[in-house]
Amino acid sequence: MAQVVIVGGGPAGMMAAIAASKNNKVILIEKNNKLGKKLFITGKGRCNVTNNKDISEFFDYIPTNPHFLYSALYTFTNEDTIKFFNERGVGLKVERGDRVFPSSDKSSDIIKAFEKTLMEKNIEIKLGIAVKELKVENNKITSVILDNDDYIECDNVILATGGASYPQTGSNGDGFRFCKSLGHNVVSIKPSLVPIEINEAWVKDLQGLSLRNVQLTLLDKNNKIIFKEQGEMLFTHFGISGPLCLSASSLIKPGKKYKIVLNLKPALSEKELDLRIQKDFLKYNNKDFKNALNDLFPQKLIPIMINLSKIPENQKVNSITKEQRKFFLNLISNLTMDVRGLRSIEEAIVTSGGIDTKEIDPSTMKSKVVSNLSFAGEVIDVDAYTGGYNVQIAISTGFIAGSKI
Repeated sequence: MAQVVIVGGGPAGMMAAIAASKNNKVILIEKNNKLGKKLFITGKGRCNVTNNKDISEFFDYIPTNPHFLYSALYTFTNEDTIKFFNERGVGLKVERGDRVFPSSDKSSDIIKAFEKTLMEKNIEIKLGIAVKELKVENNKITSVILDNDDYIECDNVILATGGASYPQTGSNGDGFRFCKSLGHNVVSIKPSLVPIEINEAWVKDLQGLSLRNVQLTLLDKNNKIIFKEQGEMLFTHFGISGPLCLSASSLIKPGKKYKIVLNLKPALSEKELDLRIQKDFLKYNNKDFKNALNDLFPQKLIPIMINLSKIPENQKVNSITKEQRKFFLNLISNLTMDVRGLRSIEEAIVTSGGIDTKEIDPSTMKSKVVSNLSFAGEVIDVDAYTGGYNVQIAISTGFIAGSKI
């Protein structure tokens, strides 16, 4: 029986171990003292484990190398993921955006289901041990050298070491270092699903303000639409965050200029919004402008919108001109901010970049460079928007990597 060593105990590594155990002796190595450390904090600790959209729609939410993932995602689909956890007693529920969470809202339930299955499959788990290097002879990995200088002989290795985001969870880029030493090309890594820094000083005054049902559009320097979606966002001391911003960030390339345009009332057409404003102005006809906006915006946003509207805060509503109103209407639909850049990779949910997909067989996840090496999860140059897609990619690539050994 062949001996398979899997490096990394996240969802990709755990699923790879489960799939490989059918025909092999499997050893799973995790540098942390427990499995699934990053999975534990996914979805703010609730674990957005997959998405309930039809699997054919997933590729619209994967900006980096979606075609590479066809075989993996169709071999082990989101329906298979849901079935896997349901069969292990984990109830799941579908929320906004088709996001799938455990019914308990506890990521620990997902991790426990993995751990229980690993035990049932008699998989040897080594915790609190890091891999130092991979020993290669004649283009084949012969052993895995540990940080205590012990070694484990192997017939196959699956690298599921994650990326370089959230290094406190163990994802510190080890896998990239191993692969470079083996002759693999590593596509330059950058943060993805990461908060966005904004130039405008006024965003700091909105720190902590969360907006729902707004539309965010990301434009390049030529005003070409790069991303456009409706949902939730959050203002921070440095700029913006929240689901919409995290997804948009995956399309922001370093060194290029972008701007973000918010439509604060996307459910209303321009005509409907104008009528709405006129209705509010009529209601507060004899009030100062600053006292006429409580029905339109959260309290924290009002001073900013007044300042940007160029309408004096003490101007009586009944004296606001049509031109002023039209300018104000346009501001509501086109609140524009210049992007300064992205926060650091340490704050990113996932890493963009990684092992070049041209050097991996998409139907097996096997390396085209090293004969007995396979990959799974975030270490590969694939990443998706927020919404459960990245965890599904980890599980699907883990399954196919393990099952094809």
